[in-house]
Amino acid sequence: MDVILLERVGKLGQIGDVVRVKNGFARNYLFPQGKALRATKDNRTKFEGMKAELEAKNEALKSDAEIASKKLDGQSFVLLRQAGEGGQLYGSVSTRDIAAKIAEAGFAIDRNQIVLNVPIKTIGLKNLKVALHPEIVTGITVNVARSADEAVRQARGEDLTVSRSEEQEKRAEARVAADKMFDKEPEGEGAEAAEGEQKPKAKRAKKADAEGDNAEAKPAKAKKEKKAKE
Repeated sequence: MDVILLERVGKLGQIGDVVRVKNGFARNYLFPQGKALRATKDNRTKFEGMKAELEAKNEALKSDAEIASKKLDGQSFVLLRQAGEGGQLYGSVSTRDIAAKIAEAGFAIDRNQIVLNVPIKTIGLKNLKVALHPEIVTGITVNVARSADEAVRQARGEDLTVSRSEEQEKRAEARVAADKMFDKEPEGEGAEAAEGEQKPKAKRAKKADAEGDNAEAKPAKAKKEKKAKE
């Protein structure tokens, strides 16, 4: 179906552009939202008569969106929800929930302006886009947590989606690593002491070798003395 755009629509075109779209998209979205008209001869004539008004209205909306964007950009909004041990929500966070939270902060945002492809189903920091105007898009952060304390920890960068079993595994690995550190050979005074302990052993071994040599030499000496007497 060919339609005439009454405002800029992302990936489609600007005001006044005639574009081809799927019938369902036109009937279910473009027409109900007042974003386009069917590209008939009568509607083409109608658009020419309202083009100047549409362009002026668009500029006014764009200007308001630019002002709002400067205030909204980078803002963080905390939504508290119940969730399981691994961070899985008992439910989900939708654009309606986010729009309501933003409205509490004094921003007039429609749920359709929030770019969210799928509902949020886990705790954590979610970076989202808000289309304040077809030409003005800003970014916000949604901090979904089980409590205000967790929201603060997540804002600091802590990942709370790790399950307790994994945390226990990490603790075990840390203990093993600590044990290995204590198993290393002593350094400094400890090393000198260990070396000191080894010296007597070396002396005893040397003495034993000497005694062994003497023991071997005695029979030969005795045999030589006996032969000399004969």
